[in-house]
Amino acid sequence: MKSTIAVLITAALGLVSLGVGAQENPGAGTSATAEHPDEIVKMHQQVAAANREYNREVAAAKKVYDHKKAEAKKKRDAAISVAHHGAGE
Repeated sequence: MKSTIAVLITAALGLVSLGVGAQENPGAGTSATAEHPDEIVKMHQQVAAANREYNREVAAAKKVYDHKKAEAKKKRDAAISVAHHGAGE
């Protein structure tokens, strides 16, 4: 539980710092990748962009997973409730 909270706080701080950087450099974006003369910097920027896309897709999949898990829990709880009421009679 503590590690989950630590991860969430770290992610929130990271997003805040990204927002500050975006405000300071409104023109910075994917076009900066093509303009930089250093090939290694371009590579790192492309890797960072790929990681951001991956993280976005994982977050979307996690939302679907959490929704499906909640639905399954409701079904399980209903079946348990029926079983408890049936055994009590």
